[in-house]
Amino acid sequence: MNGKKIIARNRKAKFEYELHEIFEAGIELKGTEIKSIRAGQVSLSESYVRTNGRQAWLVGAHIAPYDQASVFNHDPERERRLLLHKREIKTLWDGVRLKGMTIVPIRLYLRDGLAKLEIALAKGKRQFDKRQSIKKRDMARDVERAMDQRRKGKDV
Repeated sequence: MNGKKIIARNRKAKFEYELHEIFEAGIELKGTEIKSIRAGQVSLSESYVRTNGRQAWLVGAHIAPYDQASVFNHDPERERRLLLHKREIKTLWDGVRLKGMTIVPIRLYLRDGLAKLEIALAKGKRQFDKRQSIKKRDMARDVERAMDQRRKGKDV
């Protein structure tokens, strides 16, 4: 991934949601937050994106306090403004308001020294859909194992 260093992933996002449209957003951070992000002390597991049609915020993401900052540290759970184009915010707002979708963060990474957040317009999966995803994943794993065993048999 040319110039990207992945810091955190929301592993549950693809399992819990059906992802439709993906966007890349910048994040408005404080000085101690970027230092914690570079150290990899971030969790996106319980986070989501909230918008009002004009701005978007990352809510519930945990960026650990930076140890060397002492008094000048940040609040680890604060809302952080996302930097998106107006048309992207409008697309997200319409998806949430009209289509009943939600906006989930997928991963946080550094690109050229700047923190970027990949977010997706998503629709929640039903229990049946989740079972289907598990079934497909298990079948693909079984096929891969069979292919590996077949390759090892021919190589030996």
